[in-house]
Amino acid sequence: MSDETLWLLVGFGGQGLFFGRWLVQWLRSEREKESTIPLSFWYLSLIGGLITLVYAVHRQDPVFITGQAVGTLVYLRNLVLIHRARSFPKPSVPSPPTRPPSSP
Repeated sequence: MSDETLWLLVGFGGQGLFFGRWLVQWLRSEREKESTIPLSFWYLSLIGGLITLVYAVHRQDPVFITGQAVGTLVYLRNLVLIHRARSFPKPSVPSPPTRPPSSP
């Protein structure tokens, strides 16, 4: 296998993972009957984006590199926010007391 073929496999592999995130999101939303973004969406975004970034660096394409690098930061930040929220859940706000109905 030539180096160029290997790099093409890396590039298509990254794009495949990146595309797979949409399938995961679509299937989850169909199951939940509402638009939902599962945690796996963000992991597939990050991993696929990083692999695609490596391919872009190999190709020395500054436009592709910039897009993938910025996207990777966004995916990583979303994962940090999700894990932080799970580690430190927000305290629940008590409901205001209800008043009994007034009698006529």
